[in-house]
Parts: sequence; structure tokens; C-alpha cells
Amino acid sequence: MTHDSDISRRALLAGAAGAALTVGAANPASAAPGPARRHLPRPGGTGIVPGVTAFVQVSVATAWSEPRLARPLDRPSLTNPVDLDAWNAAMPDTATRAWLSEGSKLETQAMFGRRVIVDRIDGDWARILVVDQPTPRDPRGYPGWVPVCQLVADERFAQLTSSTFTAIVRASRARLYGTPLGGRRGLPVSLDTALPVLGAGHGVVRVAIPGGGWALVRRRDVALRAPGRKPPTPTVEDVIATGLRFLGLRYLWAGVSAWGFDCSGFTSTIFHHHGITLPRDSGPQLNASGFPKVERSDLRRGDLVFFASTPGGSRIRHVAVYLGDDMILQSPNSARSVEVMSLSEYDTKGEYAGAVRVIP
Repeated sequence: MTHDSDISRRALLAGAAGAALTVGAANPASAAPGPARRHLPRPGGTGIVPGVTAFVQVSVATAWSEPRLARPLDRPSLTNPVDLDAWNAAMPDTATRAWLSEGSKLETQAMFGRRVIVDRIDGDWARILVVDQPTPRDPRGYPGWVPVCQLVADERFAQLTSSTFTAIVRASRARLYGTPLGGRRGLPVSLDTALPVLGAGHGVVRVAIPGGGWALVRRRDVALRAPGRKPPTPTVEDVIATGLRFLGLRYLWAGVSAWGFDCSGFTSTIFHHHGITLPRDSGPQLNASGFPKVERSDLRRGDLVFFASTPGGSRIRHVAVYLGDDMILQSPNSARSVEVMSLSEYDTKGEYAGAVRVIP
């Protein structure tokens, strides 16, 4: 089997240099810099001031509830680039992972290229609002604090996101080659990362990256979407198949990526990848999503099922995907991983709190 790390960066670059890079008339391929004219991306932190629209310039940015809460072992998640494999390795036991959820030290995450609004600056930290993560907490997006160095303001990238084809990462993880942001081995990115397309050919796609410049990604790792085009309506089986790919992935509080999910980060990500936007948190997914509620006796495969903090309670603490036959797919807590188990076995205290049907 060939792995991403085995791909020759030189071969990819050579292939792109010789390719007829085009994806259609709607794509401004003529604006794409050729290999010889490629400029280096601006470093993270460039142009970051309160009120500006910015973009995430690391594989996944982790948003904290307050600045400077992190432990020394969290440092791999605070740099540019990040090393999320090293961060996961630094939390091998339940206690080190559960610390992140104690007092809700983390809020959410945002993937490479995601649009955010910079709300405030506190030293080398920025309070951001993640635009594509709906929440009742702020109509502009989901709030949290990230290192300023992980963000960059880029008007050209912003224009490209609405005017050209988009490459949506459909592999669980992919790599962006030819950009110094990730070094010689390429920059790893997660499922559902979305980047503007500058051209395509010979098995690769050239994408714009925030801060300027471009990168190459394997064609088979992405789906291309025309500007203004909605993704095809998914089936329940499409969404479930995406979720099942992450079986065994260790839980990460606030996680929304292939390096770890929390419960609602898991459900919101796998549905978002298929073009369906859910609120970021489990409570709003039940009570503020607009999707119809269904009775437990009427549960169908693909419904979202919810659990309260206490039997009959109103505070929702957990969400899972119903698979049928009393089985659920979930990312439950810091001691466990993405798994399939019996709903009845999970709900031993009678905390079941309702369900919604996202896909009719």
C-alpha cells in the first residue's frame, strides 16, 4: 500500500509543472501562479487585527476558552505548523485528555483554510468566531481563543473561495505538497478541508493556500465543486459510511477533525462533509437545528439521538448517530474512541432525551 508519506514531492511538482491545469471556464486558472513564479505564503499573524476576516493557516487550529490556558504538553497544537500527531501522543491516558474538558478549557477547532472573524486580540492570542459553526452563543460563529500565529488575513484567498472551484478533502487525511507551510513531507489536512482550486491535471489538483502561494493535493483525495454549486444530496448511508471510517479514533474534547472528535464535533463534521450544516454543540443540534424531532419508537437509521445529564433533564450532554437495531455510532468520552455500541447498553441510567431526523 502506498501512503501519503511515501509520495514523492518532486514527482508531484514535476507532474503539475507539465500538466494542462484547467478545471473549466468558471475557474480563473489564468490567475494561478506558475511553478516558476510561485511566491511564498505570508507568515501566520499577518494582518491580524480586531474586526478583520482571517483564515486558519495550520492543519487544525484549536480554540481555547481563554488565552494561555495550555499546558507544556499542548505546545504541538499552538505553533505554526502544528503537530497534532505529537499532541495526541502526549495524551496517551484518560487523565491528560479529560483535563481538556474539565471546566471546558477548549471550545472547538477550525480546519486549514476556514474563515474566521477576529473579535479581540490579547497579546499573542486572538479571540475568533468560526463562521461555519453555528451556535446560539454568537450569531457570527463559534467563539474561542487561538494563537495569532495560526491566522492570516488574505483578501485574494477570500475572493477565490467564492469565485472558483473548491477542492473538498474526502480522504480521512490528505497532504498538501509543495508549500513550505508543511515542510518537505507536506502539510497534513483533514477530511472536509475546503480550498480554492487553481488548476488540475495529471492526478493532482493545485489549490490556493491562505497567505498566498499554492499547494498540490492528489486528485483522488479531493472532490471538486463548482462555485455556487451545492453538493449532491447525501443518503443516510453516505453519512454513516463517512463516520465509520473513524472507528477507533481516540476522543478529543472540542475536536472536529481526523485527529480526534468530541461527540458533537463528530456528528457536525460528518454531516457538514456531505453539505448539511448542524449547530456545533449537541444541545442546539437537538433544540435549535430546525430538523424534525422524532419519537424513540420511530427511530430510523441515520437519526441523531441525544442524552441529558440526568434522567429527564434538559441539559443535553451527548449526541450519537442511530444505526438501527438499537445500535449507535458515537465518539463518547476521553476514555474511549469512535465506536459502535448498543443504545440500551449506553443508556443504562435512562438519560435518553430525544432525536432528530436530519435526512428524511
